This record gives sequence, C-alpha cells and structure tokens, in this order.
Amino acid sequence: MILEGIRVLDFTQYLAGPGVTRLMAELGAEIVKIEQAPGGDPSRLLPFVKDGRSGFFVQQNRGKQSVCIDYAHPDSRALILDLVRHCDVAIENFGPGVMQKRGLEYADLAARNPRLVMASVSAFGRDSPLAHKTGYDWIVQAYSGLMHMTGPRDGTPHPVGMSIADGISAVNAYGAVMTALFHRERSGRGQYLDLSMVDAIFQLHDVNVQGPSLAPGFTPSRMGAHHQLACPMGIFKAPEGYIVIMALDLQWKNVCAALGRPELEHDPRFVGQVNRAKHEDVLVPLIEEWLARFPTNAEALACLERHRVPAGPVLSPLDALEEEYFAARGTIRTTRDPILGELRIPGFPFRFSDQPELPDLVAPLLGEHNEAVLGRVLGYDAERLAALGAAGVLVKGER
Repeated sequence: MILEGIRVLDFTQYLAGPGVTRLMAELGAEIVKIEQAPGGDPSRLLPFVKDGRSGFFVQQNRGKQSVCIDYAHPDSRALILDLVRHCDVAIENFGPGVMQKRGLEYADLAARNPRLVMASVSAFGRDSPLAHKTGYDWIVQAYSGLMHMTGPRDGTPHPVGMSIADGISAVNAYGAVMTALFHRERSGRGQYLDLSMVDAIFQLHDVNVQGPSLAPGFTPSRMGAHHQLACPMGIFKAPEGYIVIMALDLQWKNVCAALGRPELEHDPRFVGQVNRAKHEDVLVPLIEEWLARFPTNAEALACLERHRVPAGPVLSPLDALEEEYFAARGTIRTTRDPILGELRIPGFPFRFSDQPELPDLVAPLLGEHNEAVLGRVLGYDAERLAALGAAGVLVKGER
C-alpha cells in the first residue's frame, strides 16, 4: 500500500475534510478519526439513513478508526496531544476559532511533533479577512463566482447539482498534504497548510478572470446551454434527451461533414468560432433538426464519432449506474456495510500501477476503536482505558 506507515489524526466532519482522509485511507494510510461526543461527526445524521446508519457517512469514512472524545473533559486535550506525537498528519475543518479554543492549533500540535503536517480546510481560509465567517458548499459556490456562471442566460444563478466545492477542496487538500509530506522527506520539517474552499473553486475559472484584461468590455456571464464564445459548444436536444457537442475551429469541417452540409464550412456566418457563436440562433436549430432524424441518441453519437466530432450523452446518475464505462473503470463500486448491507458508491479516482488493488474498507461505529487505538498507539492498559470510559472522556455509540 502506497501510504502504509502514514498515520493521520483526522478531526474532520461533514464532507470537505473527510474527503481528504477518504482518499488517503484507500491508499493504506492509518486514519484515526477523532469524533466529538456525544454524537460524533454530524454527517452520521445526514440522508440517507437506514437503521440509524447514514450512507453519506459510510461513503466518506470507510477504512477509518473512530475514537470518540468529550472535548469538554479536561483530560481530552492531553490524550490528543499524546496521539499527535505518533502521527504524521493532522487535518481539521472545524468552524472559525474551534481548534484555537481547544488549545489544538498548529503551534500546540507542532510543539509536540515538529514533523507534523497539519492542514486546515475552511470556506474562506484561516489567514483571511473573512476567516470569521462560516461557509458551506453553496456559499462557496456563490462567493467564488461559480454560481454566477451557472444557470440560464436570462435566469437566476444556479448551484451545481452536487457538492462540488467540498469535493474539489478535498482533492486540493489531498494534493497539498502529499506535497508537504514529500517536502518533509527532503527537509525533515513539518508545516501548516491553510486551504480555502473559495480559493479552490476560484482557481477553476478559465477565461472569466483573465478575459476582461485582454478584451475590454468582456463581461463573464451565465451561458446557459451554449457557450458564449464558441459554437457548436453546448447542450443539444437529441432523440432521447440531450447530448453535448463541443467543436472548435479544428473540428468545424468535421461537423459540416457529419451534417451532410459541406457548404456550411465556408458560409460567412460560420467562419470562425466567434462568428458561429454570434449566429448560434441559426446554427443550434440546424443541428437539432439534424439530430432529430436519428431514431436514438446512440446512432446520432455514432455518426458524430465517425466524423471525429467531440460529443457525448448527458447522463443522469441513474443512467451512469448502467453504463459499461463506469463498471469497467471501477468508477462505481459496490461496498458492504455491516448495518446497511450492500450499497453502491463512487469509485476511487486515482490509478496506481504499484497499487492496482484497492482495500476492502468498512466505516466505523462511533468510538469503535477507542481501546484499540489508544492501547496500540499510546500503550494504555485496560485499567486506564476503563477509567477514561467511566469518566466520560471516551464515548461509544451503536451506529
């Protein structure tokens, strides 16, 4: 396993934070998830819940060990600082000031372990004029400009229909942690990583930020179903739902051939992608009329593929579950949970030739590993563990 021997102290909850350690767990890192008593990670309550067990929690926390601690107890901080001495990485995504209030900031942890890599994932960053603000995915989408760019041209801004800010921030944080571990191997030093979800989304802008510098008067705006700077580049009505066609200047000749209209290649209205975008009110209906002649989407897409026109179907998540591609790539996985039974989850996005097989992981019950982790890592004996349980420092749950 690529990350075997790396131990992570995981203070995270909900999605952006657990998404980081989910990736690390798949590669063999030991994840010690510190959960807050009495209920643990609040995502244990998120839908969909069956028999008191959350599928959301299971998907993000497979392969982690749960140690549930009552932070209000005075002995909890000493226990965590003991664990820090034996960890390589610490990750947290609490609200503003939480780690500071608990005496568990980077300076506190690094004093016990200078080789520690610590990452904080927050909506607006810790070193920021907006560090005091709490933020979730849709707030980040709104503040970063992503929501402004999404939705109908003349309609209201729309959120992306999944937790894209949480997911991309998790991957960004994963990359940053891996880079810091690489730096530690060369320098011997740990470091602190301040990761903002807004930054993670804002850096995805392509022409929206640099465009006004180079084209005065250009105003980034919602494009709706078709790109404002190129055509055909958008979502087209097809025989069975919708397909996407994305053809730039190099593919325009191919589009004309697929349509059986070679004369369109040199039509003055359609010479150059900017001209085509200006005349999309003519070009889009022309293409949709052509698509309507096919009995099925598959036949239309096959024709476009024969002419090397980039295109693909607009799939719903349920459509994707039945697509051969997703099964062949392992992009959809079936996992077994001791309470939920079998459920399908998204697969692991990275492929490593030195770790072709992925581990069979199970999400923990609340506090399931209290004794195992503290006994193995810190050498606490049964008597001491029992005393911590009796004092309420350690807590357990059934789900």
